[in-house]
Amino acid sequence: MRALFLIAFVASLIISVPVRAGHEANHTVNIERVVSPAGITAWLVRDTINPIINVRFAFRGGAALDPVGKDGLANMVSGLLDEGAGELDSQSFQRRLEDLSIELRFNAGRDAFSGRLKTLSENKDQAFHLLKVALLEPRFDSEPVKRIRGQILAGLRHDLEDPDTIAGQALARELFPNHPYGRPVDGSRETVMAITSEDLRAFTRQRLTRDNLVIAVVGDMDDKELGRRLDEVFADLPKAGQDLSVKDVQPHTAGRTKVVKMDIPQSAIAFAQKGLKRSDPEFYAAYVMNHILGGGGFTSRLYAQIREKRGLAYSIGSYLYPLDHAGLVQGYGGTANARVGETLEVLKSQWRAMAESGVTPEELADAKTYLIGSYPLRFTSTGSIASILVSIQLQKLGIDFLDQRNKLVEAVNLKNVNRLAKRLLDPENMVVVVVGAPEGVTSTP
Repeated sequence: MRALFLIAFVASLIISVPVRAGHEANHTVNIERVVSPAGITAWLVRDTINPIINVRFAFRGGAALDPVGKDGLANMVSGLLDEGAGELDSQSFQRRLEDLSIELRFNAGRDAFSGRLKTLSENKDQAFHLLKVALLEPRFDSEPVKRIRGQILAGLRHDLEDPDTIAGQALARELFPNHPYGRPVDGSRETVMAITSEDLRAFTRQRLTRDNLVIAVVGDMDDKELGRRLDEVFADLPKAGQDLSVKDVQPHTAGRTKVVKMDIPQSAIAFAQKGLKRSDPEFYAAYVMNHILGGGGFTSRLYAQIREKRGLAYSIGSYLYPLDHAGLVQGYGGTANARVGETLEVLKSQWRAMAESGVTPEELADAKTYLIGSYPLRFTSTGSIASILVSIQLQKLGIDFLDQRNKLVEAVNLKNVNRLAKRLLDPENMVVVVVGAPEGVTSTP
């Protein structure tokens, strides 16, 4: 295999397995699999051009694991881990980060709780120490807890006036009425107010554990040093947390339209139907299909028919949304209240046309050329490379994925796409949420 080679060696209990993902994929990312003396694994891409180190990591299990009545717990923890830890209170911790030009952030998604660290090489000792104490010794002092809670509540109040956010949350409730995916990641006023300091501490003990951890490092560091750093930061985390899990779920896609009344001149539209999980063998056929349908920006059918040809909407598009426990084909739009009905008619007609007649050879060739040719543009910074490597690990795609990805896209053929479109796209089972004052469009039972 020309673009892939493996070299394994053992030295001082550190195992490094370099993987070159380059020639066919038209990028030059050489991934090493590093295992620390304590058994912590990370993917490393060395980049010594600039004296910068980017670290991305994630713990499997995000806001979907928040206890009922404590929605928003993961999100609140993400806002507080850099607000004081160890001997440093919030102001001292933030001042240390600022003085040393260290970026440290955390984020909560539905399926993962993630973090990122960026530092100059000359400040790496203090940067990794601050990351360690943030994960292991967060203070959750009363002042930052009160302040961050207030910021979250202010954001929730803003969301109540944002039609796009309202549409997205209402769509999630329609699709997953009895599942954690139906609950908002940020929680509600009531659930955020119910979160206690002990909830925050319990989260770090139970959820930030080594058995759920994936790590990627890109920058000015070699494998031996990374092995030491991994143990320095992560070795003292609990090996495993409580047996928390989220059940697989089939979205409720029974062809319902829900209108949320709001006195605004334009309506926000969100829609979805059942899709594929990332592990589905036909995922790449769906990926190419969606690019032609609504994911290709100015070149997609939805854009051409709804915005360009008819001037119906100021925004329209679709995307695949492969969650860990469900798959969706989801989309969005925005249009004047008087034109919502016609927009939905054209949307569903395009859905139906692709299901019945498939795509053309020219559309398929153009989509594959774009999806393959544009892929290297994702590797424009060390931070974006580290983020991609964490996503690959979370999705269990394999360390040689960067070599395989374009081959998988290239292998998609007309028969694949048209068979999948016929099986997957079903406008009669699409769930639509409209937020605004649409004329002639009402909720269905």
